[in-house]
Amino acid sequence: MTAAVDVQRLEVSFERDGGDVAAVRGVDFTVRAGETFGLFGPSGCGKSTVLRVLAGIQREWSGRVSVFGTPYVARRHLTGQIRRDVQMVFQDPYASLHPRHTIRRALVEPLQVNGIPDAERRASAAIAEVGLPPDVAGRTPNALSGGQRQRVAIARALLFRPRLLLLDEPTSALDMSVQAEILNLLNDLRAAHAMSFILVSHDMDVVAHMCDRAATMRKGEITGILDRAGLSALA
Repeated sequence: MTAAVDVQRLEVSFERDGGDVAAVRGVDFTVRAGETFGLFGPSGCGKSTVLRVLAGIQREWSGRVSVFGTPYVARRHLTGQIRRDVQMVFQDPYASLHPRHTIRRALVEPLQVNGIPDAERRASAAIAEVGLPPDVAGRTPNALSGGQRQRVAIARALLFRPRLLLLDEPTSALDMSVQAEILNLLNDLRAAHAMSFILVSHDMDVVAHMCDRAATMRKGEITGILDRAGLSALA
């Protein structure tokens, strides 16, 4: 069976103070179809940079990356079906939503731009699927709580029915009680849509709750891969 994600010898460097600084060093891992795979480690260890490569945001890299059998090409945008198959939920939902656009507009416009029919119905269905009331569609982000905004961000990621969802610290900006609600929602959605997840977090409790396996990272390198039993022992 083709892996959902296959990353081999991934290297990413950034220019700093006139020289190159390695942010990711020779990273290898695979993600199985339907699995939640974690990248765990302290701030600055390179885990979010790996996620940005998979999302097509960070295009300067070397190594080999493929998702659902489609190889990535460094320095090129993701296009076609793979662009829809891979979606990302960011840490700060407020920063990823236009403050003056209604939620309806935030969800309908991406569908219309991509020529997907029945955009209004699909946006309404996405709002309902993440447990929000219909009247949220007419509000702006500043009229919503942090948890509601993150649900909107998840709804937007689901619009294209992705096969891989990338989660960059999706609950770190939320209160503890709301964190649990969002994590449980994500688990329910993964099961309902047979998606694969890659979750980036510095919180081992979150990783242990969500992940089937996780790679620990330090200074741009993977230092080990833990299965569910190993994660439970550390949580």
